[in-house]
Amino acid sequence: MAVLAESGSNPDVELLYDINGLAKDAPHWFDRAVEFVGEYGLLLAMVLLVVWCWWSVRRRGGEDVASSMAALVWAPLAAGIAVLVNIPIRGFVERPRPFVDHQGLDVLVAGKTDFSFVSDHATLTMALGVGLFVANRKFGIVGIGLALLEGFCRVFMGVHYPTDVIGGFALGTAVALLLAPLASALLTPLMRAVERSPRAGRLVRRRTAAEVPVVPGTRRTVEPADPEERDLAA
Repeated sequence: MAVLAESGSNPDVELLYDINGLAKDAPHWFDRAVEFVGEYGLLLAMVLLVVWCWWSVRRRGGEDVASSMAALVWAPLAAGIAVLVNIPIRGFVERPRPFVDHQGLDVLVAGKTDFSFVSDHATLTMALGVGLFVANRKFGIVGIGLALLEGFCRVFMGVHYPTDVIGGFALGTAVALLLAPLASALLTPLMRAVERSPRAGRLVRRRTAAEVPVVPGTRRTVEPADPEERDLAA
């Protein structure tokens, strides 16, 4: 991998200069915006997307809500596991950041002293996106789109090679998909147990009026749906 970094004629380096070159031609405010989006903004957007998906699944309910919620819980767990898996990979490959071996790059984020392959940001966002896709396709497509944008931003910022990003996408996808069946087998019974809980069940499914437990010593008043029935009862 270090050989690739040293060669200025390989497609990986050429694409790095092509994408990072856009930062030189862009206005200063645009570079600062990409810096924030690529470093923090898209990660925050992914978190908000997971919360939105949770709210949607909880509100929809249904018989399969426990399995859907289990898949949703797996998304951030998969992202965390993928980042942990990346730690020994980065230590084994030991690929320097692109600005270490190549001159003339417009580096938008300073202080990056760790190794470059694989990109943690690309790994994290793609694992979240694919995990969301397993839980809900609509939210998953949006999540994968955000992950692709994250990868572009990392190269634009001059802190990763394109292959760093591609490797992160592959790692995040592999962890999210390969371990999904095991995660579903472990998390679905847990979500069903939480669903049956009088209090914690609200995290899994929105309770209807008929499902609200009655406190001992109180009486639940059921209003007739038909006004004529209310008059007759009176």
